[in-house]
Amino acid sequence: MLSQLILVPTFPLLSATLLLLVGRQMPRPLVTLLGVGSIGAAALTVVLLLPQWLANPEPVTVLLWQWFAVANFSIDVALYLDQLSIIWLCTITGIGFLIHLYSSEYMAGDSDYARYFAYLNLFVASMLVLVLADNLLLLFLGWEGVGLCSYLLIGFWYQDSTNGAAARKAFVVTRAGDAAMALGLFLLVAELNTLDIKAVTGAAQAQWSAGSTLPTLACALLFIGAVGKSAQLPLQTWLPDAMAGPTPVSALIHAATMVTAGIYLLARLNGLFVLAPDVMTVIAWVGVTTALMAAFAALTQFDIKRILAYSTISQLGYMFLALGIGAWDAGVMHMMTHAFFKALLFLAAGAVIACLHHEQDIRRMGGLRRTLVIPFWSFLIGSAALAALPFTAGFASKDLILLMAWASGEQGKWLWSLAALGALITALYSFKLIFVVFFGVPKTEPNHQPGWRMSIPLTILAALSIGGGLIALPLRDVLPLPNYEAEHGLVAWISAAIPIAGVIAAFVLFQRNGIASIAAVRSNLGHWLAAFWRSGWGMDTLYDRLLVQPYKRLAHWWRHEPVDVAVRLIMWVVSRSHWTVAATQNGQLARYVTVMVLGLILMLALVVRTPT
Repeated sequence: MLSQLILVPTFPLLSATLLLLVGRQMPRPLVTLLGVGSIGAAALTVVLLLPQWLANPEPVTVLLWQWFAVANFSIDVALYLDQLSIIWLCTITGIGFLIHLYSSEYMAGDSDYARYFAYLNLFVASMLVLVLADNLLLLFLGWEGVGLCSYLLIGFWYQDSTNGAAARKAFVVTRAGDAAMALGLFLLVAELNTLDIKAVTGAAQAQWSAGSTLPTLACALLFIGAVGKSAQLPLQTWLPDAMAGPTPVSALIHAATMVTAGIYLLARLNGLFVLAPDVMTVIAWVGVTTALMAAFAALTQFDIKRILAYSTISQLGYMFLALGIGAWDAGVMHMMTHAFFKALLFLAAGAVIACLHHEQDIRRMGGLRRTLVIPFWSFLIGSAALAALPFTAGFASKDLILLMAWASGEQGKWLWSLAALGALITALYSFKLIFVVFFGVPKTEPNHQPGWRMSIPLTILAALSIGGGLIALPLRDVLPLPNYEAEHGLVAWISAAIPIAGVIAAFVLFQRNGIASIAAVRSNLGHWLAAFWRSGWGMDTLYDRLLVQPYKRLAHWWRHEPVDVAVRLIMWVVSRSHWTVAATQNGQLARYVTVMVLGLILMLALVVRTPT
């Protein structure tokens, strides 16, 4: 198991290194072999590792070397495998391989083919380091690695300044959360003198009492880091703009890697977060609020990728809701099922975009169910799972979250009500996509059909989006369940009926009237609300006025170097003093003697007048 576990992050890391160094000189088939094959090798290694793990499912630590040691504080480079990390390993490598295979066709005509796979492999390697890390510092290294790679991949087509701006936005916004997380790590080191994940949890439970100041502060800082990486309020604004990158990148970010890092952090440190019940409450409310706001934003979008981007923010909100109420298993389970159907939806959207001359506006689509058969069925299955219709993977996990929210205590009924409304809106916009894009009158004819390298990943992910709930069900034993009784039969039936009601509403609104029916409320208020939700509830405008524009004005003022004014003034005074003194050097000895005598008299006068 030692050698196998090391190989999992090593394969993509070596491939990324080779492609970055000599990728331009390689023939394209070799680039494909390295780029896709390295992730396939990592996935195969995980598959071979599973039987050994299942035979003896005990945590395993693989010590590679000591990173550094200062006084009595030391950090190792070590890998840690347990139930939680192996779930992420399967998700990252399995779905990552399918996305890489899809990318080999989607990006086939790009001139920077080798650079693309280098960044993509480095992205996967960083995420694998993050989930295998034995300590929080190594985890933070992988955390920053995925942040760097997201910047490189979102701005991959950097020739367009819009893409560069989107990449910078993602980098800066997530850095705000990362700064808070770093402060949280400093606090843990200062108070507990360790960053080893198991030791942190044990020491915190031994030294801190639940609800006290230190665990609350530490968990709040770590939570802010998770908010930034997983695009929750108020740091969610970077994710919709991240659609500037290639569509497979969007699938990788949204399904298997970066945005699930915050979920992993909270689940990994669940023993620490239970000591901060106030923070847990905030996590739940931030999650359900984000889920609802993003669902309304997705409902009013016209860009097919931005609809899916807001959908990701909303589904991550459900995961945060689950973690906040202590339903750790439900949150992890929804992470896995969401990875299946969200990867399917993004890759199906990429197939539609590629076959429609890179058109992304759903108002220019329609009637594609007969011409793009595989993308249509992929989208239909993915949307059904996203809407959490019965007998899909999404139903298995989201329904559990809703039931756990209802049974979570005094605030449970309110949390369930908001989450249920979000589920209704989710079903509405999910099937809006189906009816608008694949039904109605054709508006753009496809110029080609997806090949086998795009079709095979879609087919496999479609199967997982239906049956993935059966794979994820055993995960309910991975993490502790909160205490609740499953006697809420009526609530369970209502939770199951809500997405069905959303599909019926979508049929009534969008099947015949198309996109025009989104403005069902024709009043000025209705149009204003639609525009407001489409803008992401105006948060970009708010941040632009409060933060971006003042910063730009300060930078513009600073461009004239006001500090240099003081420096130049000193230089001017010194220069003028020099020329004034130099003017006295005229070669007349009598004047020199006079000045010396006057100076002597002045010094004597000062000495005489100064009291002893």
